[in-house]
Amino acid sequence: MNIVFVGGGNMGRALAGGLLAQGAAPGSLSVVEIDANARKRMHDEFGIAVTERIEASPLARADAVVIAVKPQHLRDTASLLAPALSAQLVISIAAGIRIADLSRWLGNYTRIVRAMPNTPALVRRGISGLFADESVDDDGRKLAESVLAAVGQVVWCEREQQLDGITAVSGSGPAYVFHFLESMIAAALELGFSPQQARQLAYATASGAVALAEQSDEPPSALRAQVTSKGGTTAAALAVLEQHGVKAAYIAAIKAADARAVELGDMLGRDG
Repeated sequence: MNIVFVGGGNMGRALAGGLLAQGAAPGSLSVVEIDANARKRMHDEFGIAVTERIEASPLARADAVVIAVKPQHLRDTASLLAPALSAQLVISIAAGIRIADLSRWLGNYTRIVRAMPNTPALVRRGISGLFADESVDDDGRKLAESVLAAVGQVVWCEREQQLDGITAVSGSGPAYVFHFLESMIAAALELGFSPQQARQLAYATASGAVALAEQSDEPPSALRAQVTSKGGTTAAALAVLEQHGVKAAYIAAIKAADARAVELGDMLGRDG
């Protein structure tokens, strides 16, 4: 398959690198990127073709075009892409831009899949939400899935609105985890550990707990109960978390992110 990436920033670079690691030929990938340093990095790191202008890219022979530009630049990018589109699959990872709006900017082109990856894609441990326009056939869905699966897991949404929830849970989710790690590290420092030890304790505990949860048939609530002895240290810690409403706060935070994703979609999709 031949893929043109429009945008060679972190996510475009992660996807290209993931595809190459899975066996894609460098000659099957190309990148359009206006920033000279980013173009050089993509070429030097991966040996793939780079160009500054969409018009100079091999769009005519592309099976898929991955739009990896910032949402505020997508409308102008779409106007340049529109004349070159015929049957290519368009995969947009621009957060918040809905298919109807992108389709309109592309001259009512409809063979579009929206994707919402998250930053662990940079180390190929991401998870992406996908939603396809009804005009996208099974081959198109498989192609989109193969591109995003190069950097992690994939979840298909039945409704486009669910991508706002994907944004809230997993798109923004790494920040929630990093916030938790910050707290663990700060507490370890206050307990007298060195910065290196504090990081090691926090990172290993978090990654180990996730690995245990992934390999267990038990829900997190049961795993938590297994660690919690009545009257013990874990029970004392969890009582403080309950007292401060931490669980409810996380739920409220994720719902707030979902609501903001809806608002941003409305704002970013305006023509005026």
